[in-house]
This record gives sequence, structure tokens and C-alpha cells, in this order.
Amino acid sequence: MDSDPPFHKAYKNFFDKAASNNSTALPLLVKECDLPLVDLSRLQLGDEAEDCKSQIVRASQEWGFFQVINHGISPELLEQMRCEQKKVFKQPFDKKSQENKYLNFSAGSYRWGTPTATCLRQVAWSEAFHIPLTDISGSAGLNTLSSTMEQFAAKVSSLAQKLAEILAEEMGHKSNFFRENCLSSTCYLRMNRYPPCPVPSEVFGLMPHTDSDFLTILHQDQVGGLQLVKDDTWIAVKPNVDALIINIGDLFQAWSNNVYMSVQHRVVTNMQVERFSTAYFFCPSYDTVIESCCQPSVYRKFSFGEYRKQVQEDVKHLGFKIGLPRFLM
Repeated sequence: MDSDPPFHKAYKNFFDKAASNNSTALPLLVKECDLPLVDLSRLQLGDEAEDCKSQIVRASQEWGFFQVINHGISPELLEQMRCEQKKVFKQPFDKKSQENKYLNFSAGSYRWGTPTATCLRQVAWSEAFHIPLTDISGSAGLNTLSSTMEQFAAKVSSLAQKLAEILAEEMGHKSNFFRENCLSSTCYLRMNRYPPCPVPSEVFGLMPHTDSDFLTILHQDQVGGLQLVKDDTWIAVKPNVDALIINIGDLFQAWSNNVYMSVQHRVVTNMQVERFSTAYFFCPSYDTVIESCCQPSVYRKFSFGEYRKQVQEDVKHLGFKIGLPRFLM
């Protein structure tokens, strides 16, 4: 379809090389599993609130991932977000590539594949609009997509603040750190599409990675494909139509001194069905300094800007992210 990015043309050399080398298939057959499920309505029930908070903390320590229901975002808004997202991705590829003219987004918001890939297994068989929240508020009211994104972003921003404060409070830190540093001007929304892939055993939808933020909130469809590492084993996340998925990012792992864990995750491709998801990244400003909330610290102090720069340099030169190990004491 002319809406799909030109994967085959752009990565022809990689496909040819993989075919000539008889490359082995990716190890994708993994066990499907339900993530820990947290009912956030219990936060309003007084005597059950502390148990609910403990669930969130335990999942963040043991899994680095959990899912939430009764999260305050209506099914109608989630469905509207998915419908608007599908409409955008169905536009011709050439039109999507001109996102600043077509959607009023910053140049570079539309991304596909992996420009730094050095082999087929580093190619992301996906396309995305990675959008600063300031772009969303700046285009609000222009069309149904922008107004829907603005509503969605406001809801998930509030949810992220609530979860971050719970995680900080459970470590004995009641502060305004997240409200002061993770703002609408510093956070991002990313709309993802994973097209059908003719070689799902050879290409990831998204390579194994950890997220570089404090928290990520994910709304996904029912196709499945998200996988994460638990106890040194890859497991597939079973979709839950009523739930949003939360995962801990690198910054929270560093801030919590390895109490909360940012774990590797990936997306596998599907030969027949496309997959859609929307992710919200809870980020601070680039000059925000990240340091451990307790001592002795596992990591040295660093700014978010310094961290992002190091990640980008590693990806450019190595083809993959190193992340937190670069900042060990």
C-alpha cells in the first residue's frame, strides 16, 4: 500500500545479505502472561488505598511493568484516539512525511524504520508520530485528531503524576519534584503503527530496549506483540481491553537507586495483522538533574539532557542503547 513506508527499498541490502547468509530466526516463541493488574478505584476507598499503593510499588520492583483499570480515561476517548490514529496512518506515505505541513507537528515528528541500523535485526518494522505535547496544545481545535490528542494527553499526564507521586511517597519522599519538572512542555505522545511484516521471524517491530523516561503509559489494541523480560526470560503480554500498561523508565530506576526496575521490552511483528498503540512518555526538562533519593548511590548524578545525548551517541555508533550502565558510580 502507498501508505506503508518503503521498508523493502530502504533495507534491500540487509534483506539480500540475510538471505545469502541463511540467517537464523529470531527466538520469538515465548510464554504469554498477564501483567499484575491494579484497580485504581481502590485509591478512593480509604482502607484499601494503602494496599493498592503497595500493589503498584511491588509490581514496579518485581516486574517494572503493570496494568491499571479504572484509570479515569473513558473507553469512548480511547476508542476515538485509536480511530483518529488509524486515519492518520492510512494517509499516503509522502503526505505523512510532510508532517509539519500536514499536521502542524514539528519537523521530524514522523519516523519509520531505523536510520542507524547496520543489519536487518536492528530495523524497526514500524512507523510513528513522536509528538511533543506542546505541538498538541499548539494545534488544538484544528481538527478532530488534535482535539482528541489534547484530551488524551491531559488525562494520561494526570495519571502519570499520580503514579509517580505514589512511587515517590512509598520511598519516603513527599515532594513536588515531578510536578515541577515533568511538564506539558517536556513530555511526549507517540502514536505507533506496526504494519504486517512478510518476515516476522527476522525483523522486530521494535528492538529490545528500555525507556529513557520516568514512566511510560501505553494504550494498545488487542493484536498483541509486546514482550518483556521477567526472570531472564522473554514473556508475551496478554492484551487487556480495559487496561492501560505502565512501565518504569530508566530515570525512575536511577532516582530510586535500583528499587524500581526499568526492564527490557520489545515488539514483535505479525505477518497478517497491523498493530496500533499510543504511548505517553513522562519526561523532565533536559536540564533536570537526576540523582538517587537514597545513599549510597548506585549511579552518579546526571542531567536528562546528558543522558539522552549519551543514548543517541551509543545508538549512532553501536546500533543499540547502553543506557544506565554508562552512569554507574
